[in-house]
Amino acid sequence: MNSAVKWKPVETEKDHSLMHRLLAEQGLTDFHGLWRWSVEHKEDFWGWVWDNCGVIGDKGAAVFKAGAKMQDSKFFPDGKINFAENLLRRRDDAVALVFKGEDKVERGLTFKELYDQVSQVRQGLQALGVTHGDRIAGCLPNMPETIIAMLAASSLGAIWSSASPDFGTRGILDRFGQIEPKVLFAVDGYYYNGKEIDCRDKIKEVAAQMPSVKQLVMVQYAKSDISALKAKTFDVFKDAYQPQDIKFERFDFNTPLYIMFSSGTTGIPKCIVHGAGGTLLQHLKEHKLHGDVQKDDKVFYFTTCGWMMWNWLVSALAAEATLLLYDGSPFYPSGYALFDFAQKHKCTLFGTSAKYIDALKTYDIVTKDKYDLSTVRMMTSTGSPLSPEGFDYVYEQIMPHVHLASISGGTDIVSCFVLGNPISPVHRGEIQGPGLGMDVDVFDGDGKPLKEGKGELVCKTPFPCMPVGFWNDADGARYNAAYFEKFPNVWCHGDWCEWTKNHGLIIHGRSDATLNPGGVRIGTAEIYRLVEQLPEVKESIAVGQEWDNDVRVILFVVLQEGAKLDEELAAKIKKTIRAGATPRHVPAKVIAVADIPRTKSGKITELAVREVIHGRPVKNVEALANPDALKHYEGLEELKS
Repeated sequence: MNSAVKWKPVETEKDHSLMHRLLAEQGLTDFHGLWRWSVEHKEDFWGWVWDNCGVIGDKGAAVFKAGAKMQDSKFFPDGKINFAENLLRRRDDAVALVFKGEDKVERGLTFKELYDQVSQVRQGLQALGVTHGDRIAGCLPNMPETIIAMLAASSLGAIWSSASPDFGTRGILDRFGQIEPKVLFAVDGYYYNGKEIDCRDKIKEVAAQMPSVKQLVMVQYAKSDISALKAKTFDVFKDAYQPQDIKFERFDFNTPLYIMFSSGTTGIPKCIVHGAGGTLLQHLKEHKLHGDVQKDDKVFYFTTCGWMMWNWLVSALAAEATLLLYDGSPFYPSGYALFDFAQKHKCTLFGTSAKYIDALKTYDIVTKDKYDLSTVRMMTSTGSPLSPEGFDYVYEQIMPHVHLASISGGTDIVSCFVLGNPISPVHRGEIQGPGLGMDVDVFDGDGKPLKEGKGELVCKTPFPCMPVGFWNDADGARYNAAYFEKFPNVWCHGDWCEWTKNHGLIIHGRSDATLNPGGVRIGTAEIYRLVEQLPEVKESIAVGQEWDNDVRVILFVVLQEGAKLDEELAAKIKKTIRAGATPRHVPAKVIAVADIPRTKSGKITELAVREVIHGRPVKNVEALANPDALKHYEGLEELKS
């Protein structure tokens, strides 16, 4: 792989970053040295983050208390914070939130208006008896009301959980039904690709099947009649109270803040409980150190409320930045929709997914000479590995000046294990490095570190944003099985990756989706990046089929309009894979399909396809955005020989 440098920090800019200040204070010269210091001196590092990233709260005497097991260790065991207090630190007339919903609405809130509306909704929750530890749920778009409801809940020590309104009834109940929320905030409808999607019947059914819900509060985004629902409108619920100063009670550092849900298709979603302090500390570190987010910056992430990047985005309020919220299709009314929004509001951090960047390339979207995106200092990409060609496309056609950071972590830690930094160069196809304070390594199957070659992404020592636990998992058995079963007392994340010579990392896909022909493990991302460069191929998905006491690679392709999968194209695909990877990567079969199943957050689901081709049921179809796509993989004649 060509590891050419695509971006380097300008010395004058680098010198002003908070990360550079920390580097200078420690007398170090590069990021890798700083990372090593941060994991070897975790108490010094995380204490520095508390002091220098502006945590509001009572720090307590100790930074870290080791437990018998990794997951029993505690950061700031005597610390007290209120998450909402940290995000509502500003009360001035600067803009806190800008919301755009396709071409239907654009509106904003100042920091003072945000604080006041949180105060009002908080009083409404108090009147319902909401208190510390209660669950509050939201089935809402990425809009200001969602943030207001979350902050009102967390200000009381309640636990917030959200799902996007494109989930079906079963998908919502599979999530919220497990945690029994006292209040449900929901939306009457939303817009996607220019169409209004009515949610009222679905929400009515959900509320009827959750007896724990004392109050249904409806946001009238689509301005629909909600008289058939036993609900209050958001405005009526809020406006029953006058804004007042919030008396923030500070709770234990590890008090539960969020319940998030695994998006896999192997069973009912796991309910992952994240603590307030760990989430805040990790997000402040990622925003202010790794992302160089500063006061009055404009932070955008294209996300729904069913993806952890929404939680990550919202925390930028603690850095006193303005949030740019977008809901709807990123290609409506045109493929330039997000760039119009970014240019208009002078975005400084532009966050999206690797699949979005792939789509820009597919649709020949070019902004470099058409838009003034000079305010965008950083572009982040996550959700799946960003291919080397994806890096090329951003620098050649989108934003030649930008600091492009591929980042990776997940719902499991509501943050990143590996991401960018403002003091190191960006190498083509590589993630710049591990997160500070995250003792990341790559292990082989025997639990030994790999300096070269592919293996499991692990974290060897505790970090603040480990989950508090799983909901309804009193003995911690499910939590332990999820992360610590493979390597005792070492977090195994489930990503298949490798170190680079630049101290960066390349992720090759999920390790449970790796292919295993002849006993050799192959990352699916290695195949996708080669196949999807062919002009005939729009998208692809590769799985392993059990065959003749071994596993053979099956490649499914979605073709561009007008292309046909004949023997010539199949041979071309196989030749491309053989030349760019190894003979073991070459699929035994190449099969054309009309669609590829993906989760609500846009990730393709190899495991679901693997189950279907073997005639096994997919247990959590509600996790899929397009479950009908699975039909394309059922009973295929091509797989019988």
